[in-house]
Amino acid sequence: MAEAAPLYDTYSRAPLRFERGEGVWLITEGGERYLDFGAGVAVTSVGHGNPHVVAALKEQADKVWHLSNIYEIPGQERLAKRLTDATFADKVFFTNSGAEALECAIKTARRYQFSKGHPERFHIITFEGAFHGRTLATIAAGGQEKYLEGFGPKAPGFDQVPFGDIEAVRAAITDATAAILIEPVQGEGGVRPATSEFMKALRRICDENGLLLILDEVQTGVGRTGKLFAHEWSGITPDIMAVAKGIGGGFPLGACLATAEAASGMKVGTHGSTYGGNPLAMAVGSAVLDVILADGFLEHVRDVALVFRQGLASLKDRYPDVIEDIRGEGLLLGVKAAVPSAELLQAIRAAHLLGVPAGDNVIRLLPPLVVTAEEAREGLARLERAAESIRASKVKKTA
Repeated sequence: MAEAAPLYDTYSRAPLRFERGEGVWLITEGGERYLDFGAGVAVTSVGHGNPHVVAALKEQADKVWHLSNIYEIPGQERLAKRLTDATFADKVFFTNSGAEALECAIKTARRYQFSKGHPERFHIITFEGAFHGRTLATIAAGGQEKYLEGFGPKAPGFDQVPFGDIEAVRAAITDATAAILIEPVQGEGGVRPATSEFMKALRRICDENGLLLILDEVQTGVGRTGKLFAHEWSGITPDIMAVAKGIGGGFPLGACLATAEAASGMKVGTHGSTYGGNPLAMAVGSAVLDVILADGFLEHVRDVALVFRQGLASLKDRYPDVIEDIRGEGLLLGVKAAVPSAELLQAIRAAHLLGVPAGDNVIRLLPPLVVTAEEAREGLARLERAAESIRASKVKKTA
């Protein structure tokens, strides 16, 4: 009888064991090379083993790893200043993950309304298909039954409406509404972008009703869509924004950004984190920004994304029996499969290409942002081999 695994049985893991990474490649213990177009679910933004980021981590590791927020941490001030200089925000709270950044965002919005004399305003309008994390509050915000089941009563204060339905948003507003929370592109929900018109309408609604606009840019932020943050494409700014994944380049790091007004209710003692903003994370986050904010980098992301998008459109035209649709922004792309997405995922892994499953029968392609046009074409070639193998298998079954 096999010995029981010592880990929780909460993951359905692929039978792959990677030993090291180089840029956009992952290498298994047996030496097999995989083109990593999953990037740890949009995390390894500047590639595996990026020399600049590795050097920053090693340098800080020789100094101090952890202090806690009992003391001033200069790295926090430096990174926060860089983030506020580059965005709408005036204030930053550092976390270790996206879910924690969303928790901070939710608390910031509720506390703002409380501090303005409206304690009854704690409800937040969210959208069907959303994914905001795995804590009790964020699974309630996401509203997906598969994540809520078995964890007791759903945390109150989240009112869901259909994604993209502006009239449903208006109808959902009550005297208890504090804010609206949205992902500019739903990642887990199937790579579904909100239109610029919808984002602008949400901003207007918030302004008209004294609500805060919260953006979940955990997956879409830090260059992923070709702008530093995805909301820039629609020409609006939020009041609060949650960031994680790409900002740490693989090191656990998240942040909640807010205007001074939105953050005005967050006084001493209202929130905290033991590890949030630790010196190691701050060194890595600053090094990642060095890469992302370098002249021409975001233009590079947009250029490679265009090559990638055109290649995917060609594959869709040639393999309509395998690929139904292409969607997304920048290097956050989704392939909606015409076959079960698990079948397509298995086929691309067989071609030594890595992607990430999502809702709506979609496979996400999220390469590190340092990916070259040549590497994008190599990924397309492997995806084509996968599509060809699925087609051949279908033909064989009907023969």
